[in-house]
Amino acid sequence: MTEETNNEILRLDLHRLTALRSGTVGSIIEYAHTLGSTMDEARKLAGRGAADGLVVVADEQTKGRGRFDRTWVSTPGLDLTFSVVLRPAAEQMRLVNMAATMAVRDTAEALTGRPAVIKWPNDVQMSGKKLSGILVESVMAPAGGLEFAVIGIGLNVNLKPDSHPDIRHIATSLAQQAGAELDRTDVLLNLLARLDELYAEIRSGTDLSGRWAERIDTLGRCVDVTWGDRTVSGRATGVDRDGNLLIQEHGADGQRTVVVAGEVTLRPGSGGSP
Repeated sequence: MTEETNNEILRLDLHRLTALRSGTVGSIIEYAHTLGSTMDEARKLAGRGAADGLVVVADEQTKGRGRFDRTWVSTPGLDLTFSVVLRPAAEQMRLVNMAATMAVRDTAEALTGRPAVIKWPNDVQMSGKKLSGILVESVMAPAGGLEFAVIGIGLNVNLKPDSHPDIRHIATSLAQQAGAELDRTDVLLNLLARLDELYAEIRSGTDLSGRWAERIDTLGRCVDVTWGDRTVSGRATGVDRDGNLLIQEHGADGQRTVVVAGEVTLRPGSGGSP
């Protein structure tokens, strides 16, 4: 592959991103070479009245964050970091995370031809390794009700995990799965189109929870789930309509626990992703 071709793959084509866009998600795209956080920028713009579906993309984040305020590792020019402003009805908020994770998962499979799964609640994995992290935040209106939501997505596109000793055993990328580098603009356009389709379904009243559950690799596994200072161990038996994880705890009582958020760890012998 020539250096010129590499440059075309690495460079985001802003003309293609802003032209011929239909639907809601991505109808307006704000691009910055460097930002502290696309989440913070999107939240700021949403507070100023930014339109439903606004996307903020940055080649580099200096303060990018994931769940539990962890740092998200992303290489400028190789990966994608962006955030999306959505304004669903309050009762549809439970479906936003489902739409985001399914959009990433479906896009990954379509572009690589390899299976991808969701690790509850919002990681996307391929070959048992993390491909993408997703963060969803909501802001309530002063008078009550949902004002807007912001979805932050970090997606490893052309990342070379072996170049990062701290994550090489747990991370993968679309390029690693496909065996070739991918055009980041194509990846982003495909992902936004898929998210737009799912968001349109949400707004039309479609419940995504059944399809989402079918894509969750955590279900049926023995897991430890930690949140705060509490850890629950048991079998992940399903998810409810709000996306909460249902755990049948180990022990004589076999108590059923509903987990709203937490860090999931597979117990030894519980299997792994394909």
